[in-house]
Amino acid sequence: MLDNILAFLPVAFLIVYAVRTKKMAEAMVLAALLAMVLLHRTDFLSGTIGDLYDALADPSYHFVLLIMMGFGGMITLLQKSGALLGFRDKLLKVAAGPKRTMALAWAMALLLFVDEYLNALTVSFSVRDLADRHRIPREHLAFQAQGMACSLCLVIPFSSWTAFIVGLMSEQGMDFGDYLAAIPYMFFPLLMILVCLLLGMGLFPKVGQLKRAYERVEGGGPVLVEGESGPALVDLAPQGEVEKSSALNAVIPLVTLVVGVLICDKDMIHGLVLALLAQLVMYVGQRLMSIDAFFECFFEGAKSMTPLAIVVCFSFVLSQANRELGLFDLLIQGAQYALPPVLVPVVAFVTVGLTTFAVGGCWVVMTVAIPVFLPIALAVGASATVVVAAVMSGICLGYCLCFYADAVFMTMTGTGVPNMDIIRTMMPYALGLSAVTILGYLLCGLLGLG
Repeated sequence: MLDNILAFLPVAFLIVYAVRTKKMAEAMVLAALLAMVLLHRTDFLSGTIGDLYDALADPSYHFVLLIMMGFGGMITLLQKSGALLGFRDKLLKVAAGPKRTMALAWAMALLLFVDEYLNALTVSFSVRDLADRHRIPREHLAFQAQGMACSLCLVIPFSSWTAFIVGLMSEQGMDFGDYLAAIPYMFFPLLMILVCLLLGMGLFPKVGQLKRAYERVEGGGPVLVEGESGPALVDLAPQGEVEKSSALNAVIPLVTLVVGVLICDKDMIHGLVLALLAQLVMYVGQRLMSIDAFFECFFEGAKSMTPLAIVVCFSFVLSQANRELGLFDLLIQGAQYALPPVLVPVVAFVTVGLTTFAVGGCWVVMTVAIPVFLPIALAVGASATVVVAAVMSGICLGYCLCFYADAVFMTMTGTGVPNMDIIRTMMPYALGLSAVTILGYLLCGLLGLG
């Protein structure tokens, strides 16, 4: 029993410390060290060093690190070349008001469904200057970027997530057609996409942090409050005056990035490298900057990501420690006993949501949740289709609300909104949609749908 209680301690400490002090970096490092004490005890020092090596050697961390450095450099180059200013002026002709601006961001997210990092970073950086011009609180842009990025990877069945999930389903005798059949029952991500659109159009009520953000802006306050939630982990704001250049200097690298991802087996790194090469050829070729200045800008942007890279490293350490402490097993394995068919989708949704939030990642949760809940569904006569949808909805819920998951750090990088503020803004909406989702799965069980 004591071990079970201790398994929850690092996550509980992280939440309390981060909320009270608003210092995410310190909270993450201290929570990870607490997990190391609980996990390794008398071998704390060697165990901690070993786990840091493991995190740094993790291919997933390599991927995130390259994404952060590449986007940091690319964004700084877009700013220093004047390309973002030119791009913003062109967008102003299309999005002539707050509603059109948010509709544009929503539509761009649909086009960039293939990867959540690509979605959150590209949309937020492309639109944020425009949103600032129209006095849209950054919290709203962050809410939409986070909600759309996490949801679209699930409900549009051609993303990197889908390929991975279908592979897990195939081990249980299901295929791509079964995943397609489950999409209409993925209530949480579908509702999140709809709410993002309605909020942007002013057709859905603003509550909580989002309402306060609009009151601040309408009262003459800034669109982004600097430093209110602790020091920023990433600062990619442009420094000094920049001369505007052609919008094509932003459009062509961004299109190259997206096309590169699509033609290179949905790999973000390939797309980023191709986009950076396009920037090198265009900016140096137009004499917007010298080769020396190009690399100086790139390294400046990459360097700005250092604090975030350190925090994400410790989040990998904490995530792995949570699994080794048994938190993962407590949440997932404890949900598989003596469930009536009507409750299987509900329990799958809630359990997977809590687990994704607790461990700060989705891939390992998918790896275990599908093999756990599909056999349960088949054994008790529940709809396997609806259970797959419930697992995916739970993944989306937990990933949207986990304030130390990599997705929220990408949204923070793109919008400048601290990760805790992003989660506070999303919380009332996510909880409301969760209640509707639970009701939907109860009805599915009672009516035998799926």
